[in-house]
Amino acid sequence: MTLGPLMLDVRGTALSDDDRRRLSHPLVGGVILFARNYENPAQLASLTADIRALKSPPLLIAADQEGGRVQRFREGFTRLPPMRALGRIYDAHPHQAKTLAREAGYVMAAELRAHGVDLSFAPVLDLDYGVSGVIGDRAFHGDPQVVIELSHALMLGMKDAGMAACGKHFPGHGCIAADSHVAIPVDERDYADIALHDLLPFKALVDMGLAAIMPAHVIYPKIDAAPAGFSRLWLQKVLRGELGFQGMIFSDDLTMEGAAVAGDIVARVRAALEAGCDMALICNRPELADEVLANLDLEWSAASRARLARLHGEPRALSMTELLEQTAYIRSRHAIAALGMESGDLALGPDPTDRSERCGGTPT
Repeated sequence: MTLGPLMLDVRGTALSDDDRRRLSHPLVGGVILFARNYENPAQLASLTADIRALKSPPLLIAADQEGGRVQRFREGFTRLPPMRALGRIYDAHPHQAKTLAREAGYVMAAELRAHGVDLSFAPVLDLDYGVSGVIGDRAFHGDPQVVIELSHALMLGMKDAGMAACGKHFPGHGCIAADSHVAIPVDERDYADIALHDLLPFKALVDMGLAAIMPAHVIYPKIDAAPAGFSRLWLQKVLRGELGFQGMIFSDDLTMEGAAVAGDIVARVRAALEAGCDMALICNRPELADEVLANLDLEWSAASRARLARLHGEPRALSMTELLEQTAYIRSRHAIAALGMESGDLALGPDPTDRSERCGGTPT
């Protein structure tokens, strides 16, 4: 069976006949898992093994395991802090924060790989301007240089565990209040402002070997009328051309309201792929996934296939039994677990330094 440019989800904690049918379709190349797909570590390992057995080469299995509010697998996994907690530590103790960021990346990636998950959509490279509720404490900091240092450390930790990293949400989602899950956000800043601030972490991590990027469902009308994930200008001219990115581009979930400007679900998928995305995500709407599988007709490029293959990580992941025998993992796990318990699942609140004036006016 072949792999294709779609990443779909599954309904429950085990594969149904409909899940197997969809995932076996030649247009499907990946699966994203959510909290509803998780009961316990043994169940997750069984689910990912069943997914992996459906195709050869296997489907890419991904999840959002950032930490804080966005951690799909909790019980049985190390509780990861929101990334803003690391940014706050950086303000007083930069070296300690970078060490903790690398340890967090290692623990997160090693635990996922031990249970059959190939990729976490992390790190968040958005800047914390203090105005975006949907980003909020998911961002490391408002200073681009701090975001660069901490996200690079997290990426190195993920690499230590054999996992690639995916930066999001290009070219920056932190400067607007609207949530692209339920609205169509618009960022009124000009390109120079975005390039001087929000693009810096993306550029730096591309230069450091970032393997994947996810664009934002945000319209930047002074640059292009299309949201970034549907924009040839953003994806091909800026990301591929100016930033020199050669890795995988994932669309954000195309069922989100922020993607509605591109039309129906088939039109959204086609627009994202034609703009430059290598893989399109369709989440939480199986009937829309079926619509795409029945009506999308395209040839997936050899370049996209090669980029996908590089995201599967090293051939063999350490099991949890093997990890628990590693001094480095135990030490990192204790340090991150303590930080996670201190931070909890709550947002840490707005940064006391108000940076909203850099956002170029009131967001729509």
